Amino acid sequence: MRKATVAIIGRPNVGKSTLFNRIVGGRPAIVDDRPGVTRDRNFAITEWAGRRFWLVDTGGWSSAADDPIRAGIRQQIAIALAEADVVVFVVDTRDGIHPSDLEVADRLRARSERVIVAANKADNLAEDTAHHEFHALGLGDPQPVSAATGRGSGDLLDRIVARLPAEEELGPDDGAIHVAVLGRPNVGKSSLVNRLLGQDRALVSPEAGTTRDAIDSPLRYHGETLNFIDTAGLRKRSKVEDEIEFYSTLRTERAIDRAEVCVVVVDASVGVHAQDLKIARSAWDRGCGVIMAVTKWDLIEGKSPTTAQRGERDVKERARFLRTVPFLYVSALTGQRIRTVLEAILEVAAERRRRVPTAEVNRALEELVARQQPPQQAGREIKLYYGSQIRECPPTFALVSNDPDGIPESYRRYLENGFRAAWGFHGVPIRMKLKRRRRTRR
Repeated sequence: MRKATVAIIGRPNVGKSTLFNRIVGGRPAIVDDRPGVTRDRNFAITEWAGRRFWLVDTGGWSSAADDPIRAGIRQQIAIALAEADVVVFVVDTRDGIHPSDLEVADRLRARSERVIVAANKADNLAEDTAHHEFHALGLGDPQPVSAATGRGSGDLLDRIVARLPAEEELGPDDGAIHVAVLGRPNVGKSSLVNRLLGQDRALVSPEAGTTRDAIDSPLRYHGETLNFIDTAGLRKRSKVEDEIEFYSTLRTERAIDRAEVCVVVVDASVGVHAQDLKIARSAWDRGCGVIMAVTKWDLIEGKSPTTAQRGERDVKERARFLRTVPFLYVSALTGQRIRTVLEAILEVAAERRRRVPTAEVNRALEELVARQQPPQQAGREIKLYYGSQIRECPPTFALVSNDPDGIPESYRRYLENGFRAAWGFHGVPIRMKLKRRRRTRR
């Protein structure tokens, strides 16, 4: 079933991200004493009392009209509110009612039946009465909670779950293809995601590093749900000095672990850097399907029909694992060939989920061994008996031999290339596991 959505909103530095982390567990959202650290919406799935739902962290509400970043944050909050089934309005019991709290309350009052006021920083629940002041917001009984210590969080979750729509009201969930959009800072990842989604889901700014958290955005395309994870830019560790940027980098790496397909965005105006290849290699080694999206292609002047071919050939010589990876040349600004990204995602995801019958695996293995025997050792014949695909996502094959340790890496690559020739697996890593044949007892 589709999961309900719960949005956490409030002014800056009232503990929204701390509460988000307390509910989800761990530190999926960046927390810092400086206000305004959370800029985009941050999604995570959590569960309470048998109900699984999306929890959405948002940036801090501010009425400053002359700041484009804050205006963008207000737009993000408006989108989150429009999509939320339940809204958790976080206020600070230590500060009392703030003018910004009144502004937010005015926007929520029309749908107060969906709003829960979380009076945060109530660290001594037994004696603390400061939360009663927030009755004046006109949004029902405030729920005292301490996000930092966890006190009252269970009661808050009970109230959230009680207000979630019944599961039968939400409709079926067909299962999403998780797509991480990766790349160095300021190569146009958020612009590409916004173009694919057809709306400004991620905050875009000329300032490098505008996206700090990994942001989830679902899209229905050809009957499939594509869940795009727009990530903060990855740069070399030596250049990650600020603590916030460090956590952004860490969360981007975790986004790769969540993804089935990774779209590595490359800026055509500067070419493919070693860091681009390192990002793609990290996704490949973790079993993700990989697509290289060369964006800002409209900015390349004097390009010929062979420009892309020559550049792609050079890159694949530098990183041979990219030989089967699709290269797409697009423009997020003009929309040039943008639909090819969606088509490639579906194709690579299908390749990653491909299952080959055991009879076909053994037929291909027999032909490959007949064409080229494994390198033999003096006094001992190395044999390959049979094989099968033991899992998908990524495709993993188990091959049984009398001497697995005696089969060199070069012959494993030969088998992998033969399997690719037989079944494709374009843009997807293949894993080979060599096992020793068990001796039967008589």
